[in-house]
Amino acid sequence: MRKEICLLGVAAVILCTACSGKTETAGQMQEGSGQEDPVTLVYASGDYTRINPAMDEHGEINLLLFDGLTAHDGENKVVPALAKSWEFDEATCTYTFHLEEGVRWHDGEPFTAEDVKFTVETIMDSENGSENAPNYEDVEEITVVDEETVAFRLAAPNVAFLDYMTMPVLPEHLLEGENMQESPFFRSPVGTGPYKLESWDAGQSIVLVKNDDYFRGAPHIDRVIFKIVANDNARALQMEAGEVDLALLTPKAAQSFADREGYVCYDMKTSDYRGILFNFQNEFWQKNRDIIPAVCYAIDRQAIIDAVILGQGMPAYGPLQRNVYNNEEVEHYDYNPQKAREILEAAGCVMGDDGVYERDGEKLSFVISVGAGDQVRADMAQAAAQQISQIGIACKVEIPTQIDWESQMAYLIGWGSPFDADDHTYKVFGTGKGANYSGYSNQAVDRYLIEARQSDDPKVRAAAYDRFQEELAKDPAYAFICYIDANYVADASIHGISPDTVMGHHGVGIFWNIEDWTIE
Repeated sequence: MRKEICLLGVAAVILCTACSGKTETAGQMQEGSGQEDPVTLVYASGDYTRINPAMDEHGEINLLLFDGLTAHDGENKVVPALAKSWEFDEATCTYTFHLEEGVRWHDGEPFTAEDVKFTVETIMDSENGSENAPNYEDVEEITVVDEETVAFRLAAPNVAFLDYMTMPVLPEHLLEGENMQESPFFRSPVGTGPYKLESWDAGQSIVLVKNDDYFRGAPHIDRVIFKIVANDNARALQMEAGEVDLALLTPKAAQSFADREGYVCYDMKTSDYRGILFNFQNEFWQKNRDIIPAVCYAIDRQAIIDAVILGQGMPAYGPLQRNVYNNEEVEHYDYNPQKAREILEAAGCVMGDDGVYERDGEKLSFVISVGAGDQVRADMAQAAAQQISQIGIACKVEIPTQIDWESQMAYLIGWGSPFDADDHTYKVFGTGKGANYSGYSNQAVDRYLIEARQSDDPKVRAAAYDRFQEELAKDPAYAFICYIDANYVADASIHGISPDTVMGHHGVGIFWNIEDWTIE
């Protein structure tokens, strides 16, 4: 259990805290003082430049600060949150939500239906540039019936709408008229969630304290510190030193804590896949889109899984493998270097003296970019690049200081959702949608994704998603590599973590029931 003496600078907080059974805690140093010290959890987090759930796709901290109208439970099913109930009128395609009474923002102001309307309209406003906008493009009208009732009329059915209402609601009284990309609010956010922001030391840590007035009941853990540890190796070292209590580690690092006293390893399944995104805005792929299947056949997925993530994952061939609508029968692009070369030669490519294919006098060569700080992705990209080079396409990896989505050639992408199949398909592969960073466009893919989201009949949806996956396999947007597990390591004093919940992209989701956690 972690305890602290008082509110000091963040560096002092971190120095004073340590995991029970491994180092002396601040509480132990205070023994006999008679003070009741706050119970604190220190989580090894990636860095944040802002906390803006309306504009940004994901962020583990959102679950602690904010609530949506709905939420996901441990089985990733939709359950009530700020909305205690709702109904759907099929004749008018309208959802009406009845809100919890007496909920207040962290600054004490009342939460109302106007905040809900403001949040969704803000996301829908194209001027704001939210990557979440495609989730709400069917919304035609939002009506505030009264302070505790809000209705959404849709232009067409969207069976995933209740999933999308898990979107954190933002306070209108603090954000009205603000720049939704640059407002200072996103460095000092105010929500309705189980925790509220106490302090933020840029690049060091974000300190949250429990919301005693939380409408679901105050959490048991008094304080949560998101300690910024961007480097994978540093997280393992700080877990070993007792500087953090919970961390998402690489498989290799997590393995070193297995069966060790004082630690619990949670090897959790995810819907999180990795693959090579091809940038169709780049001239190389505009000329060579037809050779992408060769790239897909060049990748030995199981070898990468075994070498990079120590077998903790499974080969990927599409975006829905951990979804009820997965189509197992599509082309898997199993490792077949001979077939890859046949595709290249059928496309008119000729092997050069240096072992690299040429087409129309130009060598087949591309670069895979990888975001800084993610060693697993970097290792996957290096392994894939070597395999691709072996079939005669020169491929190398770079780690730029900043990702240039428009100009880069390819990127080691990660996506995935454990929720409705519409999530992370429609806005990722749909033409012009907010999370379609590849510039991918396929009219058949668009058509089947729309068919699937507009029906609540599982048979209709299954047929549409089958065809979507078939078309995506014929005309790949990515070279899928693998699904990964989320390897969390926790101090053994933490209780309440749900080990069987399927995590989302970046392993996000472990805090879904944080208010129920305890530390002994």
